[in-house]
Amino acid sequence: MQKIKVKILFFLITGLIFSFQRNFAQAQKIYLDKNWHFKEITKKNWYKATVPGTVHTDLLANKLIPDPFYRNNETKLQWISHTNWQYQTVFNLPSTIFAQENIQLVFEGLDTYANVYLNDTLIFVANNMFRTWRQNVKPYLKQKNNLLYIVFTNAHTVADSFAKKSTVIHPCENNRNYVRKAQYHFGWDFAPKLTTCGIWRNVYLETIESNVKHKEALPKKVMGNNFGTIRLVQEKDSIGQSFYFTINNIPTFIKGANWVPADVFLPRVTKTKYRTLLIAAKQAGINMLRVWGGGVYEDDAFYTLCDSLKIMIWQDFMFAGAMYPANDDFLENIKQEAIDNITRLSKHPCIAVWCGNNEVDEAWHNWGWQKQFTITKNDSIELWQNYKKIFHELLPKLVKQYDSTRSYITSSPTNGWGRTSSLTHGDCHYWGVWWGLQPIEKYKEKVPRFMSEYGMQALPNFSSIQQFTKAADWDTSSVTMRLHQKHPTGYQNLAVYLQQNKLKPTTFKDYIMATQQLQSKALETAITAHLKAQPYCMGSMLWQFNDCYPGVTWSIVDYFGKRKKGYFTVKRLYNQ
Repeated sequence: MQKIKVKILFFLITGLIFSFQRNFAQAQKIYLDKNWHFKEITKKNWYKATVPGTVHTDLLANKLIPDPFYRNNETKLQWISHTNWQYQTVFNLPSTIFAQENIQLVFEGLDTYANVYLNDTLIFVANNMFRTWRQNVKPYLKQKNNLLYIVFTNAHTVADSFAKKSTVIHPCENNRNYVRKAQYHFGWDFAPKLTTCGIWRNVYLETIESNVKHKEALPKKVMGNNFGTIRLVQEKDSIGQSFYFTINNIPTFIKGANWVPADVFLPRVTKTKYRTLLIAAKQAGINMLRVWGGGVYEDDAFYTLCDSLKIMIWQDFMFAGAMYPANDDFLENIKQEAIDNITRLSKHPCIAVWCGNNEVDEAWHNWGWQKQFTITKNDSIELWQNYKKIFHELLPKLVKQYDSTRSYITSSPTNGWGRTSSLTHGDCHYWGVWWGLQPIEKYKEKVPRFMSEYGMQALPNFSSIQQFTKAADWDTSSVTMRLHQKHPTGYQNLAVYLQQNKLKPTTFKDYIMATQQLQSKALETAITAHLKAQPYCMGSMLWQFNDCYPGVTWSIVDYFGKRKKGYFTVKRLYNQ
């Protein structure tokens, strides 16, 4: 009887695979990545463009601008982000394609506000960097000289327009929260302000016969899962509330780190770069990366590599450190974004948990926004209701509908580091060390149930600094080194910690080494405390693993892939 059951299962799986392959074979893709040109919308001159790409990298390739990362060029190039741009290509098609019932134009990523025209007909309007856009275009196609062009409106203009029309103030340091674009592009304390635009993922024509379902995927019994069953356990106990992951019902300590986009200009993040960084993470003993909510849902190549390397992924939705609108149009946009990305990423065994946002709940309750932005009581009620519509209602409903096997949490952290409950309930972002200028030894006392953010800045290796500076810049008071330090009091904080730890560098190279020594000590103190506190504490996820540009940040692997001293400390502790 058992053998019969096995045979039946084999034939079922074989049939599913055959059915999938047969249907898949009926879909044909014609990539439209050649012969692109771009120009400033008000100018006449056209220049060659690379697709996928960004306007900044296209300008750089045509030698129209200097390297945005070099010295203080970032400040000289802000005009690009406030300019509108046009991209176009001309393509021919084989006559046989017109026999197909349905020909769809597919953009896997448009950044962000784009009017798409085909042969002078407006096909659709895009308004979300994180969505896949597809439209049936057979009626508009011809065999020769098809003109496809896109007009990009800069995100700053759109964001400011939405903010001006809003009846309530949505707290944020700028208006990035009104647009569905990578939030770090507007600047962060580890990222430059370079709000680029462009066709940032693949574009192609796809022929699909009417009997083929879009987004059909192999069943997970077919795909296999080398992780086992991953589950997040959050249960009330005698201490407070647990927060830990089990693999096949076995509690597993998370040795983790936070992942940020590996470049400001995302098409430059090649499979090779993904592989290099993720192998470094694996070598460091990391078993989970948190894809942070101010960046992007990464390319499939990232998750495929994590699948093969057995690195679990804590996946944030792309919301961070701001209150977001919740009108009908915005909610529908978020809904389609979430469906696109949940269905795409849920096929990957590495996905361990979905998280609604980064630090928004904590910010609303503890950052003093109500006073800072002079928010009335009625507006406060409306803003919190909007928050609940997105993170308590819409996103958990969609996760349940499209990926019911994974857990969803509304926000990280569960409680902010200023509250006693942050150490007893759920996950914690502990920034008393660094933001609070508390001594590194505080890590020994401040041990939560699960530490999902903590860290210490360190300068990149000197060989990396040489790539974006001149010798005249090798001082923290120089224009260049101040520009590449995005934290408002970064160097002052480092000075406090250098003094606390009796480190007295006398040269710039000594200073680099001293900051890396600080970071190493901080990470060792924290990780050791977390590991010793098992099973009370069941996770340690340092901020941050990698960089999006060359700067002074909390990363342990810098933008050029060089490993700081802290990396080797983490590697030693995580591999014990």
